[in-house]
Amino acid sequence: MAILVAVSDNEEGRHALRMAADEAASTNTDLIAVNLTLGALDVSELDSKVSVRVIDRAGRADRDPATAVLDEIDAHPDVTRLVIGLKRRSRVGKALLGSVTQRLLMTSPVPVLSVQPS
Repeated sequence: MAILVAVSDNEEGRHALRMAADEAASTNTDLIAVNLTLGALDVSELDSKVSVRVIDRAGRADRDPATAVLDEIDAHPDVTRLVIGLKRRSRVGKALLGSVTQRLLMTSPVPVLSVQPS
């Protein structure tokens, strides 16, 4: 079993990574982090008991972020859950999620755990 987390380049992405690591540690599963940022992903702050494998994209030209995440779920049949970070939104914004978030929520073949920073 494994948990896959989509890590964007903002506080929501970092929070999703921390929460996914906590979930992986509590369920004794591996963690696969899909790095949607354009830089290196720092996993040094995570619990050392969690086995983390980072999958990097090769820049902006390497697939749409949602497609990259869905491709990795397909490539890893042991993934049982997807973790994503959500932004706080206004009333109107709640109806219109970000396009990547919305696509992942609507098309993920595995259950999605969405988290918000406090």
